[in-house]
Amino acid sequence: MHKRETILTRCEQQGLRLTEQRRVIAGVLDGARDHPDVEELHARANAADPRISLATVYRTVKLFEEAGILEKVDFGDGRARYEDAERDHHDHLIDLETGKVIEFVDPEIEQLQERIARKLGYDLKGHKLELYGVRRKD
Repeated sequence: MHKRETILTRCEQQGLRLTEQRRVIAGVLDGARDHPDVEELHARANAADPRISLATVYRTVKLFEEAGILEKVDFGDGRARYEDAERDHHDHLIDLETGKVIEFVDPEIEQLQERIARKLGYDLKGHKLELYGVRRKD
């Protein structure tokens, strides 16, 4: 099993111009285990380098997204969030009361999606699954 390349490494491989501030933002994204929005990314990056503005973070995530390095995800709360586009596949369950995002992989769901695509005459090339729910009270 090979270690995935970092966001910073992929930026360098694509020849993106990386200022010190972009390097800090890439490092924050590499360390994120959640799905931060731009404001949260700014807070984390600004803690490392107080010169990083919110506008710089917006421009940087747009650049990384256009380069296919970041993926924008929207969990219905009106906040665009970001995750590494090369992370292993997973689906999301969003708690509507707390906003908590739970990542999961279920082989049965993966097989069902493949079967449905084949039944409809398609080869599945990718998908996104987001489940929304509230915790049961039983």
